[in-house]
Amino acid sequence: MGASRCGRRGGPHRPHGLNLRAHLDLHRRLAYLVAIMAEKQNPNYKVIAENRRARFDYFIESDLEVGIVLTGSEVKSLRTGQSNIADSYASVEDGELWLINGYIAPYKQAGVFGHEERQRRKLLVSKRELSRLWQATGREGMTLVPLVMYFNHKGRVKLKIGVAKGKKQADKRATEAKRDWNRQKQRLLKQS
Repeated sequence: MGASRCGRRGGPHRPHGLNLRAHLDLHRRLAYLVAIMAEKQNPNYKVIAENRRARFDYFIESDLEVGIVLTGSEVKSLRTGQSNIADSYASVEDGELWLINGYIAPYKQAGVFGHEERQRRKLLVSKRELSRLWQATGREGMTLVPLVMYFNHKGRVKLKIGVAKGKKQADKRATEAKRDWNRQKQRLLKQS
């Protein structure tokens, strides 16, 4: 039998000084880094609007990504980043999921073919998820709060909705106190 390139019999070629475990570990790390770099270089992903107040006012139990039905002028307006979902909410009505009071600025170049700023917009979700959301809002008293609107990696507009329960004033104060304490800890760690 002939010797392989690295002087051993058979087996894959590995750099000298690396055992099989270290060699596989190196490949896993490289694959992980390549995956992370690919995600960051995605030109289509872009956050359009974020509801930062939602996490302060509600306990978010779970979240769900849904599609949204839009016209051309609405998409063009969203590409310029002119929208607001802070005062909006989602509701299950007549077997469909709707975004209510979401603001998308008018697109001036659309002229007479434009859209209304605060019209109800249909959200796209599977029947199973729709029944789960209807049950959560109807029986359990939960609220459907939009968390973030964004363009996904395919360039489509998506909305992340949180199934949430409202916080009481004492809960809000506790959240604020915890946030302040975390900021103080970070300052103290920086100083030392």
